[in-house]
Amino acid sequence: MPLAPIPATAFEKIALGIDRPEDVVAAKDGRVFASDHQCAVAELLPGGAFRRLGPKGGAPNGINMDAQGRIVIANFGIYDREDGPLQRFDPATGVHETLLTEVEGRKLTSANYPVIDRAGNIWCANSTDAETWPQALDGRADGFLFVLTPAGEARIVAEGLKFPNGLALSADEQFLFCAQTSGADVLRFPVLEGPALGPAERYGPVLGRLMVAGESVDAHANGQGGDLGYTDGVGLDAEGNLWVCLPAANKVVAITPDREVVTVIHDPGGKIVNHPTNVTWGGGDLKDLYIGSIRADYVLQARSPVAGQPHVHQL
Repeated sequence: MPLAPIPATAFEKIALGIDRPEDVVAAKDGRVFASDHQCAVAELLPGGAFRRLGPKGGAPNGINMDAQGRIVIANFGIYDREDGPLQRFDPATGVHETLLTEVEGRKLTSANYPVIDRAGNIWCANSTDAETWPQALDGRADGFLFVLTPAGEARIVAEGLKFPNGLALSADEQFLFCAQTSGADVLRFPVLEGPALGPAERYGPVLGRLMVAGESVDAHANGQGGDLGYTDGVGLDAEGNLWVCLPAANKVVAITPDREVVTVIHDPGGKIVNHPTNVTWGGGDLKDLYIGSIRADYVLQARSPVAGQPHVHQL
């Protein structure tokens, strides 16, 4: 079934006043949560309001949920020049804990996006060791992927990456997809026993150009950055299309199983879809689409033309 584009006007702004809602996660019971710079996580309430849960600290970035309903938080600490650990918050008990601060002697400075497999392994990216996150967009290849097992063992599974960002597991969990923000592309890794990853291949084409020296994303107002390809969050739908957020272009594209690229959402002026960073599906039919942002003070919600692929907490 061809993907039908979603007009920007189809989206509703919810959770007005939220701070840096980079990602959203939807529980099986209908509760919806978003990243918030002012707390561990914010719950999005019916009617469009939100409430903050847990302590403030660092910059909660990519979030996901495990099979027990606990929210795993990748803390992008470099945003505030702080450490960037992997954390977890339990909405049922209010317990907020740090799961991991370093892997194989390498400190986590910019944990970015976690995804959890059916065995309970947490796969996550550490985007960069740069002093500030804008410096990391110069093409340096200092990012890595790591895995944390249910037994508490952590290991680096891929390194030398250009700002690894959003992650997604294929439905059969045979492949891990990773957006390389300053590579303007997506990589696909075979998942091996261990757990471990095999060699990466580029999945689909380069999705746009990168900025030249002296150029700034902030200079691309009113849609002039529509050709920038900095990839961010990714998500798979039920038909195997990999949705990829391009925040600098105010755009979301999908790479089909045939590796063709389809524009699903584009708001050149960014008046509604402003720097989209992650896509998430929820609701009983997994067609409630949520989009997070690093610039907007709201979360976007609309109906999706296709259901999302369920995460482990939605099975």
